[in-house]
Amino acid sequence: MPADLLIYALVAAGLIFWLRSVLGTRSGEERERPNPYQQKPGNDIPGLPVGIKEITPGETIIANPLSLPKNSNCSIASPVLETVLLSIAGQDRRFTLEHFANGAQDAFVMIVEAFAQGNRELLKNLLAPDLFKSFDDALTARAASGETMTAEIHAIRKVEINDAQIKNKTAYITVRFIADETVVTRDRDNNIISGNPDRVTETIDIWTFGKPVNTKDPTWYLIATREEEASPVPTPTITI
Repeated sequence: MPADLLIYALVAAGLIFWLRSVLGTRSGEERERPNPYQQKPGNDIPGLPVGIKEITPGETIIANPLSLPKNSNCSIASPVLETVLLSIAGQDRRFTLEHFANGAQDAFVMIVEAFAQGNRELLKNLLAPDLFKSFDDALTARAASGETMTAEIHAIRKVEINDAQIKNKTAYITVRFIADETVVTRDRDNNIISGNPDRVTETIDIWTFGKPVNTKDPTWYLIATREEEASPVPTPTITI
């Protein structure tokens, strides 16, 4: 083979190797929001919820599904709820309180900020259909009035399991969030209607998540939400 052809062949091979190494990669700005309840794949113990040891695909052993790290901000309001949570873990073999609490906190931030941004696509993936309709109506009304909203969650200081139950093969867990956040609403002329962009406010929200215990979908959908001082809302039947 002539020397010049050999050089071209080596350059082409180098380009192919380089392209293979970079194709399919994405920058940080392009990454999609992950499902907050999706477990990491693989058989490594660090990639699975605490207490789970993978033995065969689809089969796991959970040593203590209610165990929490010492520095966890999650707690259970009443020992009575532990029995229900253990029952949920018995029917959903991958359920652990630590994994649920982490996912619920991620979902809290994602939903609050998505509502402020008007991100219907993300909301639809995390809300039960009836609640999504309520959020969608609120977004439509806000757009019609010319109002805009910004929201930033600075910290979630406490996550308390307030209620847990199983109805019609669906598990419901109610969580009390204590969070530091800044939420500001402005009118069409950019005048502040509510909130203060320079002030962090403590908020207490009560959210109820639901998930059929026999589904392979790891997502706990948000079923109902209210502020602590509001009247309790009955747990509706989940439709997914």
